[in-house]
Amino acid sequence: MLYAAAIAADEPSRIGFIVSKSVGNAVVRNLVKRRLREAAAASLSEHGTGLAVVVRALPASANASWDQLLSDYNAALGSTLTRLAGRPSRAAATGSAGTTQEGTTRA
Repeated sequence: MLYAAAIAADEPSRIGFIVSKSVGNAVVRNLVKRRLREAAAASLSEHGTGLAVVVRALPASANASWDQLLSDYNAALGSTLTRLAGRPSRAAATGSAGTTQEGTTRA
């Protein structure tokens, strides 16, 4: 799963990873994190600024090959960016400046 939000266009992109124990033992989790980091580093050449991304590894990622993980990451990023492009900007949305997409108060 991949979540993304637009941030200021001049800010560098930030990418975070969530790999829970349900993915596997520490060795497997670290392998998945390393692979996801490499996939994210490749995507930063295109999207170096203006994005905040969180990647949540699902248990199936433990058995995925590098090619599968990379294609899944790129597909998820592409569909998320497409959805972001279709949304009105935060400044244009009225009444949502202090809440997240889910409606909870921003910290």
